[in-house]
Amino acid sequence: MQEKMQMQYMVVSFSHKKVDIAMREKLSVKEEKIVPFLHEINACDAIRESVLLCTCNRVELYVSMHDRKSAREHIFECFAKSSTLPVEQVREIALLRLNEYAIYHIFGVASSLDSLVVGETQITGQLKSAYKLAFDNALCAKDMTRLMHFAFKCAASVRKETDISANSVSIASTAVFMAHKKLCEDLQYIESLPVLVIGSGEMGRLVCKHLLNMKAKITLVSRTLYNAKALSGELGADKIHIESYENLPQLVNAFPLLFSATSAQGYIITKDMIVSNKERRYFFDLALPRDIESLNDENVSVFCVDDLQEVVQEHKNAREESAKEAHKIVERFTSNFFTWLQTLSVEPVIKHIRFLAKQSALKELDRAVKKGFLPEEYRDNVEKILHNAFNTFLHQPTMRLRQASESHHGDPVIEVMKSMFDINDEIIMLNGYKCEKDTTF
Repeated sequence: MQEKMQMQYMVVSFSHKKVDIAMREKLSVKEEKIVPFLHEINACDAIRESVLLCTCNRVELYVSMHDRKSAREHIFECFAKSSTLPVEQVREIALLRLNEYAIYHIFGVASSLDSLVVGETQITGQLKSAYKLAFDNALCAKDMTRLMHFAFKCAASVRKETDISANSVSIASTAVFMAHKKLCEDLQYIESLPVLVIGSGEMGRLVCKHLLNMKAKITLVSRTLYNAKALSGELGADKIHIESYENLPQLVNAFPLLFSATSAQGYIITKDMIVSNKERRYFFDLALPRDIESLNDENVSVFCVDDLQEVVQEHKNAREESAKEAHKIVERFTSNFFTWLQTLSVEPVIKHIRFLAKQSALKELDRAVKKGFLPEEYRDNVEKILHNAFNTFLHQPTMRLRQASESHHGDPVIEVMKSMFDINDEIIMLNGYKCEKDTTF
């Protein structure tokens, strides 16, 4: 029997907790390049499946693999090649998690416990999109599908069983609230100022929504006029004024408050576009890569997602008890996930052991009939006796094996049984795993 290489889960993370936004910009993979990037990741023999999650707060790769050293070094090399950073630097700043720690991390991400804004709901949709992209392009299958479905169930339970997402928060809502605080310090108010929003994607939509709740006068700019009109129609065409993207150089100097959240791959607001004046201005850059170049104007304050910490900390303190309860739920789901995986593995093992017992009994029965030890007319009755005999014999071992599978320490027992009866994964996993496309929450 060939030595079995056990499947393991690994997370390679570059998040706001350890990596600054300038470095995350370099590591982030453009949307149109994610599939080729994952193909390169999966080219390593040690890696089975992969999913890449890129948001304004994190760049994270989730893989199933069977050789952690080979997989890890291949992943570092792929990120180094993609970002043009030295592989030593990638290795230094990466956060690695394996197996139960990897699962706990992913479940925490899905439940927004690892987000800059704890309790924000946008991350779950971003993770679903990342998984769907990988699945639709055959870059992940059974391993990641099992994991992601559990992650989504965990996120749903966290929201249902705690109030961590009550009064829903997001990066967008936090930025708008921070703008409100900054303006109040200058004795100004959002409802009395014109506001420029650049970008009509999900982040831009959320910014507009929260600004409208504060009675702001919004001017919306998007590279795609159709998208801007669609967003305006959704939120109230009479409340949002649309300007042409071509007028952006003039518009950036006409508004004291600006929010930018595009998917551009370079700066759309550069320092040579800024005309200095004495008016205090606040620019909020919610994009990754960033939309706004570093400015040298003392009257223009630029805030990126990493600068939201002062508001985020207030929010985190207010939800500390809810977060503790949420972490307990994540721990429970992590434990349940591994128990479930072991249960999935033990049933095919039991079935195959019974199959081997039956085959052995029938083989001996055929030989006895052929040699004349047993008349042909007794075959059916003897077959029933043998069937009952091996069922009785296997009953206790079967019960013990199922009990072992429900324990965190059950893997060695199951692996010994596989080794004793020469059972490999090709035998017990004959049926392909189908993605449940309608799994929602």
